[in-house]
Amino acid sequence: MSDKKLQIIPLGGLGEFGMNCMAIRYADDIIIVDAGMMFPDAELLGVDIVTPDFTYLEENREYVRALILTHGHEDHIGGVPFLLSQLAIPAYGTAFTLALVERRLEEHDMLDKVALNKVKPGEKLTIGPFSIEFIHVTHSLVSCVALAITTPLGVIIHTGDFKVDPTPTDNALFDLHTLADYGKRGVLLLMSDSTNVDRPGYTESERAVTPRLEDLFIRAPRRLVVSCFSSSIHRLQQIIDLAEQYGRKVALLGRSMNNTTEIAHDLGFLTIPNGILLRPQDIMQTAPSKLVTIVSGTQGEPMSALSRVAVDNHKSLTVEPGDTVAMSSRIIPGNEKNIYRMINHLSKRGADVIYGSMNPPIHVSGHGSAEELRLVLNLVRPKYFVPIHGEYRQLSRHAHLAQHLSHVGLQESFILESGDTLEIDRDGARKGAKVTVGRVCIDSGSIDEIVEPMVIRDRRHLSEDGFVLPIVAINKNSGKLEGMPEIVSRGFMSMEESSQVLKDARQVVIKTLENSTVEERGDWGVMQEKIRADLKRHINKQTARRPLILPVILEV
Repeated sequence: MSDKKLQIIPLGGLGEFGMNCMAIRYADDIIIVDAGMMFPDAELLGVDIVTPDFTYLEENREYVRALILTHGHEDHIGGVPFLLSQLAIPAYGTAFTLALVERRLEEHDMLDKVALNKVKPGEKLTIGPFSIEFIHVTHSLVSCVALAITTPLGVIIHTGDFKVDPTPTDNALFDLHTLADYGKRGVLLLMSDSTNVDRPGYTESERAVTPRLEDLFIRAPRRLVVSCFSSSIHRLQQIIDLAEQYGRKVALLGRSMNNTTEIAHDLGFLTIPNGILLRPQDIMQTAPSKLVTIVSGTQGEPMSALSRVAVDNHKSLTVEPGDTVAMSSRIIPGNEKNIYRMINHLSKRGADVIYGSMNPPIHVSGHGSAEELRLVLNLVRPKYFVPIHGEYRQLSRHAHLAQHLSHVGLQESFILESGDTLEIDRDGARKGAKVTVGRVCIDSGSIDEIVEPMVIRDRRHLSEDGFVLPIVAINKNSGKLEGMPEIVSRGFMSMEESSQVLKDARQVVIKTLENSTVEERGDWGVMQEKIRADLKRHINKQTARRPLILPVILEV
């Protein structure tokens, strides 16, 4: 056993959904597992995406050796361009995962600056003191892996995202044997996906969706529109197979849908029969009963293909009375309003919209339920356990689920949140010092379009309280007021309510100027601050509101 220390450092994804990023450090060597993103909540006004704060990795850049990717969902790879723009390190992942990463790197003109290294499940890789084996797992995406990371202090198992699917559509089974083999030899630490820990039993197989989809093909009298996540290659394959079986052409709508299917087809993960694909521009000229259209935009994103179809603003597809629209995806919490608004628009167009829970299901989760998580715990039988991927309530429940292993070697479970650390040495495991973590808000998806917290605060201030803009013209030579001040407001009060308040506000501005010295009136920076302070006090006293006040001084 070594005297050196092993550190587990979550930079995102623990205590929250999305932004999955885990640093593993042994002495002076660091590897990173995943670099995800999350979509902003309603409070982050005008922000497009959110990535982890990589400050810890930047501060220790000379020790960071590589980025290891478990699979290609956005919450695991969406932050890769932003991380690799700061650190010149190689990235490792399966061919499909790296193909998705390449598309994101191309968007940022970074493809020729990054070393991407393909690996296959079953392969082993050595990086410094770490020996990493890639273990195939089943998930809602193809080509997903768990990681067995052998360190000088023992083996770490990182499951990535998974469910234990006994009948995957591509017949590539979860490699439980390799997990069990590591469990027999002894595992120091297990880090396991907690997303569905509060669901009892087992998550249904991807094949469970087939009967519902088949029923749609049989019963839909006219055009069939199916919306699913573009990354759901298993689901796409089922739809294409049924289309061939029931004599329908297939059209693909949406940039992400076309990109992902192209990648999956090129790599052999998606089989598309010859002559079945239809160009988008030919959709409306094809007999409705002979067509299925697969559309991206399941979450009601404003400019997505399905959102535009719903309001009849798509150049290739118009939904007509009698058409069937199936939402083969889950409603991600926070997106309910957008999704239901889109469903309302589709219903108004006369479509039969299929969505939500039903039996047989129209959608199944890609994450394991409680019994699958228990199965992995029983196979691995770790010495220490850290639940990952989820909010605190899920991490806590997963830790509780592992308690039954205490009689077969589990010494302790640690509930970590992003920024916490776990330290392991020959004397045992314990929580260590916290590291810098946080959210980096990015506008327009550009690497250098970072939105500072102050900007977010001002946007929130404006959205809640509006603004008041006093405009004052001052004679540059005499320092005297030139005409009455103008006061413009937006989002503050209605015109009727604010008329008297703003009229009084003019007098406050005039009084502030009269009570200022000639030198003060000659310094527009000083006058801006004096007007802002006096107006803030006056408006708050009169209305109990705090609008953003932005004085404008015009020198005449």
